[in-house]
Amino acid sequence: MFTKAITAILALPFVAQLVSADTCTRSYTAQAGDICDSISAANNVSTYQLAVVNVGIIDDACDNLVVGQSYCLGWQGQDCTTTYVVQQNDDCDIISSAAGINTTILYENNPQINDYCTNIYIGEVLCTANTVQVPPAPAGTTPATSIPPTATPANPDGDLPWCDE
Repeated sequence: MFTKAITAILALPFVAQLVSADTCTRSYTAQAGDICDSISAANNVSTYQLAVVNVGIIDDACDNLVVGQSYCLGWQGQDCTTTYVVQQNDDCDIISSAAGINTTILYENNPQINDYCTNIYIGEVLCTANTVQVPPAPAGTTPATSIPPTATPANPDGDLPWCDE
């Protein structure tokens, strides 16, 4: 009896994890030449969300995609499908204005963006929904926070193009 009780107590965290597991609502099968940003743009999922729902599967550099493997794009109740692809000279004010949202919502849906919005890059896909829809990052992490080595910063000098003298 005592052994069964100990076994049940030890198994409880694993059962709870299975019960609370997030349900993938949509997925994508990787093709040759895919990168995270191209998958995100083609499927209306933010680069951040793609990283979060595949944490431990897709690495930080997104250089371990496997052709033919299926990747989750969003979780039930936490799936932003309203997106914007960052262009040259964009900043958070320009993006939030174009989307008709305030910067607070932009930052909440894209927690990888730093306080000064200097780490967004051309081709990055951001969630621009008018409510918070992205899943939270796993404890102790914020995926997709740095500009990939091959990417071009959206506004490399941090200045607005029409303010140059």
